[in-house]
Formats: sequence, structure tokens, C-alpha cells
Amino acid sequence: MERSVAERVSAEQLAITLREAITRLGRRVRQARPIGDLTFSQLSALTSLQLAGALTPRELADVERVQPPTMTKIVGKLEERGLVARTPHPTDRRQVILAATEEGRAVYAQFEKARNEWLARQLAELTQEERDTLERAAAILHQVARA
Repeated sequence: MERSVAERVSAEQLAITLREAITRLGRRVRQARPIGDLTFSQLSALTSLQLAGALTPRELADVERVQPPTMTKIVGKLEERGLVARTPHPTDRRQVILAATEEGRAVYAQFEKARNEWLARQLAELTQEERDTLERAAAILHQVARA
């Protein structure tokens, strides 16, 4: 049903509603993960490495918005578990490159699978019309994110 002009939501009101919904959904999806001893910070760093391919420790700290000493601790724990490996930087011997190992990529895939399965179960509870609306909304959100 079409809203009247007086009933339409302002861009500012819509921004607040969308941001809150996206934040809550993101938080809930992050919570849908296999039981394990990876912290959210460790999983986030592993995710960043998976998406970027490889980063220096400084670049990873910047992406994760943490201080380098904090990232050093996170990377250390991931290295201990064999999820991240260091290799020499190709042009700067003072630096290293961090990348997810094969095991790290497998752990990441396991977490992604759990998240996708949780979200798919929630979406299966919706009507086809609601899923169609969300499909259109997802395309629009991608467009907004690229702007």
C-alpha cells in the first residue's frame, strides 16, 4: 500500500532505522558461529586477511581499527593456532606480510557457513513477498555502499 506524502519517512528517519536494523542484524549474524575458542577480535582479523589476501601487521591494525600492539597479540594467538603465517615482505626486509593459512581459510569458511545457515533459517521463516522485498533492498544497499 502506497504511503501518503504526510506518512512518508524522511531520509534522516530512514537512515536511523536502517542503521539500527543493520547493526543489530550484523551483531546477530556474528553471534551465529560454531562453538570455538576464537575471540571476536581474532575472527575479525582472520576475516580481514581472508578478504584482503595478505596485509602487513600495520595495515591489518588499521583495517581492524586497533593499535599495533593489540594487533600483535591477536596475530600471535592466530599464529599459535596455525591460522595465520608470516612471510618476508617482497620489497622491505623490515616488514612481514600476514596471510591466512590453509587451516585459517578452512576455519573462516566454517564460520561463514554457520553464519549463512543461521541467516538462511531466519529468511526461510519469511513469506516469499518479504524475501522478494529483502532481495530488492539488498541490491539497493549494495548501491548505497558503493556510493
